Amino acid sequence: MVKSDIEVLAVIPARGGSKGIPGKNIKLLGGYPLIAYSIAAGLKSRLVSRTIVSTDDEKIAVVAREYGAEVPFMRPAEISQDMTEDLPVFEHAIRWFAENENYRPGIIVQLRSTSPFRPIGSVDEAVELLIGDKSADSVRTVTPSGEDPYKMWRIENDKLVPLLQSEFREPYNMPRQKLPKTYWQTGHIDAFRTSTVTEKHSLTGDKILPLVVDRQFATDLDNLEQWELAEWILAHRNIKIVRPD
Repeated sequence: MVKSDIEVLAVIPARGGSKGIPGKNIKLLGGYPLIAYSIAAGLKSRLVSRTIVSTDDEKIAVVAREYGAEVPFMRPAEISQDMTEDLPVFEHAIRWFAENENYRPGIIVQLRSTSPFRPIGSVDEAVELLIGDKSADSVRTVTPSGEDPYKMWRIENDKLVPLLQSEFREPYNMPRQKLPKTYWQTGHIDAFRTSTVTEKHSLTGDKILPLVVDRQFATDLDNLEQWELAEWILAHRNIKIVRPD
């Protein structure tokens, strides 16, 4: 067990205006607002110092506070658009805390609300991995790929082109057992040093450590079909996740 005096800030980005699932962040999943699962993951972590929600939506802010998160600021509209990337959201949060509270966390953990099925203890595992390797810039949760990217294609000028340029001759014709094992990022947890953002202008940096989670936890809620599946899993499987109760 790692002991550390490093300040760890959990940030849950949750903008309003979801189109795939209207009102997604506060829509009830298993009887709780979706965002409550990520808030619980931050609050129940042994190593996280503070859990905040970065949102532009007052309704989300109210629900977030009800479930124990801080909402110290409202996110500016210019970094709350459909095509806004994650980096400016975290640059804004870091800058706001430095200017308004003189608060400078050493590690930041991103807890995406759209990946609510987090294994118990996984947030602390991610932080411990990062603390334990001073040369690492970040930690990211991954799971074994469901589909092999060596057998994936793009279409260019009406013809198939391999997605990956690799060391293998025609990997798309090889048995999968002969190909390298690949992993898909689950979105559950991204832990990174604040300096990775401020100095490398990245959420991952150069050295990214993996935290491998079982595929049963890999639920990404972007449409109603995925939502219905998540509801079914909660109702019919005894999945051990961090819950808001």
